[in-house]
Amino acid sequence: MILSFLKSREAILAGAILVLVVAIASRFPAFVTPANLANVFNDTAPLIILALGQMVVILTRCIDLSVAANLALTGMVVAMLNTAMPGLPVPLILLLAVSLGALMGLLNGLLVWRLDIPPIVVTLGTMTIYRGIIFVISGGEWINAHEMSDAFKAFPREVVFGLPVLSWIAIVVVLGFVVLIGRTPLGRAFFAVGGNPHAAVYTGINVGQTQCAAYVISGALAGLTGYLWVARYAVAYVDIAGGFELEVVAACVIGGISIAGGVGSVGGALLGALFLGIVKNALPVINISPFWQLAISGSAIIIAVAFNATSSRTKGRVILKKAEHAA
Repeated sequence: MILSFLKSREAILAGAILVLVVAIASRFPAFVTPANLANVFNDTAPLIILALGQMVVILTRCIDLSVAANLALTGMVVAMLNTAMPGLPVPLILLLAVSLGALMGLLNGLLVWRLDIPPIVVTLGTMTIYRGIIFVISGGEWINAHEMSDAFKAFPREVVFGLPVLSWIAIVVVLGFVVLIGRTPLGRAFFAVGGNPHAAVYTGINVGQTQCAAYVISGALAGLTGYLWVARYAVAYVDIAGGFELEVVAACVIGGISIAGGVGSVGGALLGALFLGIVKNALPVINISPFWQLAISGSAIIIAVAFNATSSRTKGRVILKKAEHAA
């Protein structure tokens, strides 16, 4: 069992993260101080939350390219709501953010399920629509820190047991997904639909409904992250999290979630997000512009997919060779 784990994608990725951290620490020892590592995790928390939502979508052979636009639209809506009604309780704002995000996810899911439109086409379309709606409702104007209430801005930054609330929310989401994926019929359905949708139908699983549920979960988490993002950075504008959907997909692919569906793990998505988070935080330390992050994310996707394809081909060759010997 131990040998099998050491050969797993998660173990290899964890080893790569460890080597990366050691390499950075050899030049800048302050990078590995507990306080800085906690800051790195907090910076990566939004990516972790979105990557887990994206994971369940990809497991069902779909993809959600609208997560960043969902985040941005939800963030703008709750920011505008806060400026209009500063006394609105934070729990209610959280509920509204999650609900709005889930509705946008539901729209994606229904278009894929009921109209049988390819997921990449649906989510590219809704991504553009959501960004357009932000511009329409805001008039292209920014909402800045002085326009937001103190309670609205303070919630994700409040420190509990040494970590900000944003980090604790990411931890709770990770634990929730461990239960969802490993202990519930819906979690098993995600794998069944992605692994073999035709066989899943014969076991009584509704493929379209399962894919729709995955989109709702992804959308709800994007909505939650929308509030957390806007409140933490105390600013809302049209291009919030522009290009962030690429990092989310990259985190999943790097973590071993197969684009073909049916293969992946919560640990893999978490490690993929942490890998990108460490790289992003290390770039300024080693004097590389953070704007290279998108190029690094894109390159990581290509390398990870190539690695997966090579592994699959190798397994196929072994089977063929065994068949030849048996003949």
